[in-house]
Amino acid sequence: MNHTDGKIMNRWNVVFGAILIQLCLGAIYAWSVFTPILKEAGWTNAQAQYVFSAGLASFAVVMVVAGRLMPKVGPRKLALAGGIVLGIGYVLAGAIGDGLGFWSTFLGVGIIGGSGIGLAYVVPIAVGIRWFPDKKGMITGLAVAGFGFGATLWVKLAGSWGNLLENWGLAPTFMAYGAVFLVLVSIGARFMLFPPENWRPEGWAPATVTGTGFRAKERLQFTSRQMLRTPQYHMLAIIFTFGASAGLMSIGLMKAFPSGALEANGIAPDEASRIAGTAMAVFFALANGLGRILWGTASDKLGRRRSIIIMMATQALFVFAFPWVAGTPVLLYLFATLIGFNFGGNFALFPTATADLFGTKYVGQNYGWVFLAYGVGGIFGPVLGGKLGDMNNFPLAFTICGGLCLIASAITMALRSPHQPSQPVQSTQMGEDQAMAASARTTRT
Repeated sequence: MNHTDGKIMNRWNVVFGAILIQLCLGAIYAWSVFTPILKEAGWTNAQAQYVFSAGLASFAVVMVVAGRLMPKVGPRKLALAGGIVLGIGYVLAGAIGDGLGFWSTFLGVGIIGGSGIGLAYVVPIAVGIRWFPDKKGMITGLAVAGFGFGATLWVKLAGSWGNLLENWGLAPTFMAYGAVFLVLVSIGARFMLFPPENWRPEGWAPATVTGTGFRAKERLQFTSRQMLRTPQYHMLAIIFTFGASAGLMSIGLMKAFPSGALEANGIAPDEASRIAGTAMAVFFALANGLGRILWGTASDKLGRRRSIIIMMATQALFVFAFPWVAGTPVLLYLFATLIGFNFGGNFALFPTATADLFGTKYVGQNYGWVFLAYGVGGIFGPVLGGKLGDMNNFPLAFTICGGLCLIASAITMALRSPHQPSQPVQSTQMGEDQAMAASARTTRT
């Protein structure tokens, strides 16, 4: 990455580094593969969910901190720090209490691991958008697709592909994963540098109307403080919260609810469990990764606002219908795919919508604040599904979340670009400019 031939690096190297980083960060969605062993060791369902929730909450909160750190330390160092923290978290969880102690695992995988994900997650998005201003949706989708596919990779390596849990046990698997995360994120971090200041792809010029549906102007660059004062930020956060709630509620119930529905249709319990597990670990997970790429790419043509409207409206229909189709294997696979596909789209569309509405210059900081909506959805959706599931009223949970998606689609229809921001905060602007200048020096001779 540190070139000596006087040329700017190939911007597609950023894509390689981004996918490598995000594959490791997607480990948080692989948590379910460890829970059967933990339950055999005496853990309750609630304890297992506490670790997952702690990881999601740490992820979302630390992303805000990461956005503020990026102008000071630069994207490469921030991504490297995220890999180190993530790796250490898993190693500690395995080394202390053989991975079976609740508090050590809560701290290692949940708090420390989630914090590492939060530190590194925004880096590939911010760097990718800078290098690909002409393909923001596509490049963001590619950058975050690794996160979705990573869940499948780490689940399968621990299970049927690698049999790590069976052959090694829980603690060695945690420690091996931690070591791999540290190494792979460190490699990907080498490519995480901003382009030189004022760099543009050859033959491309920013347009006044970008085709996003927001009529975003390249000259509008909002700092986080300015963005937080706009109604557009709050509208975008509410839309993201509702979309994330539906997806995360579905993830939480994708195994338990279909298993019961399949059994009610005469399928044996073991077979019902296998079918439901396949719906979650294969169909939902792979569609989640694919949706990030395809929704991001499509939004460059359809426009970001139109894409979000379509995604939320169709997600409402799929979530409404899910309780009535979950007892039929073929329909279960189909709707798990459709819901996963739309859920993945959130992670491609909302970073690029943030850049479209508030500018690309501070997107690393601004998206951290928008992503807090995911943390809220990560609490509301699963808790709603769990509470109503305990009352044996799964359909109501899906109905509520489907209604929220319809509301999100309606709010998006009213979303328009903000007006010219007030004078940027000088210290924040200087910090970002210094980071850009530092990256420019490392990409030149």
